[in-house]
Amino acid sequence: MSYVDRLRARERELGRPVRIGLVGAGQMGLGFVVQAARIDGMEVAAIADIAPERGVHAFDRAGRAGATTDGDLASAVAQGRPVVVDDALALTRLPVDVIVDASGVPEVGARVAFAGLLAGKDIALLNVECDVTVGLLLARMAAGLGRVYTVCRGDEPVECKALADYVRDIGFTVVCAGKGKNNPLDPTATPDSVAAEAAAKGMNPHMLASFVDGSKTMIEMAALANGVDLRVSRRGMTGPYSTVDDLGKIFRPAADGGQLPAAGVVDYCTGPVAPGVFVIGHSDDPVVMAEMAYLGMGPGPYYTFYRPYHLASVEAPLSVAEAVLDRTASLAPVAWNAEVLAVAKRNLAAGELIDGIGGDTVYGITDSAEAARAGGHVPLGLAAGARVLRDVPAGTVLTTADVAVDETTTIASLRRLQERLLQGEPVRDLIPA
Repeated sequence: MSYVDRLRARERELGRPVRIGLVGAGQMGLGFVVQAARIDGMEVAAIADIAPERGVHAFDRAGRAGATTDGDLASAVAQGRPVVVDDALALTRLPVDVIVDASGVPEVGARVAFAGLLAGKDIALLNVECDVTVGLLLARMAAGLGRVYTVCRGDEPVECKALADYVRDIGFTVVCAGKGKNNPLDPTATPDSVAAEAAAKGMNPHMLASFVDGSKTMIEMAALANGVDLRVSRRGMTGPYSTVDDLGKIFRPAADGGQLPAAGVVDYCTGPVAPGVFVIGHSDDPVVMAEMAYLGMGPGPYYTFYRPYHLASVEAPLSVAEAVLDRTASLAPVAWNAEVLAVAKRNLAAGELIDGIGGDTVYGITDSAEAARAGGHVPLGLAAGARVLRDVPAGTVLTTADVAVDETTTIASLRRLQERLLQGEPVRDLIPA
């Protein structure tokens, strides 16, 4: 039975649809609201945005005008009337089943996910930035509380995980999993430098800057590594140019003529592979190789499995269905293999404050969690609001000797708990902390 059929059956049984609380009504949030409104058996019941008018606009675009912004908001949700608030944490006090965070801000995601799980809500993130910073803690916490924590469908790491699961399920070894990057890589990109392009595309310039400077790709591939238990090929990955036809030739170990230092890794490429995702599978069994050749998959033993698209907020509601109906995550960390480190985008002077992802001061680069820990490096997700302690040249991978993280934030507190989790402390002891 399809998800929509099961959602309809659930609504008939309970007398109401799955209720969603959404954080953020920007580009991704708006798309989510409108798409969810087209799916029977679920509805966005409440939107939290620091600019409430954006939430009202999103409901209007979804055909649900007249959003309630004050009064008895819980009753309004229960009666099926749309609600808009300016405080994301207010969603945890409303009768919603799932909270979806589309803010893209690590601190907001951390606060909402932590409070939401404690309030008995399932959590779905359109905020991979948060996941690569404290996702392991949130996933373990959710499991301990009987809730679901997930990154949403439609983003490349989640759709690539589905492809990797398929490749493993049919008996192939995953050699590499990755995505195509559709922006030329420019680590110095800033909101100002991409402002004209952002305006032409109707995008937030900070979001576009995070794409162009490579941070988003690094974040997505780190989430994939942690969610599928793969490794980082090397700091920053290899990132070659490739066509779809050449993926299986390039993303194989160097010993077999490719560019990978080892098998079982995540990576990315530039070129016409974007906006798709890919997995390179391996089988050297003669019977399998003969069958794959007959089926037009090439001579082997390296085979390309490719999905030519990802549909972002259009697919994201599927994660709500998976969480509520199947009690499963679309993607959540099962290991902590990769980190995204903050790198100085320009020369930084002592006393400056870091502005965060997609800004003027830092970009992200992926590395192994072991190397990050050994080098004392600062995760990109903790960089916003950090103070520069000494002059730092452009290109420096920042350490705790270079910047002081704002330890008063929720995400910094959760990160400290996650470090304790990684050192072996059980999550049941960490939640009260």
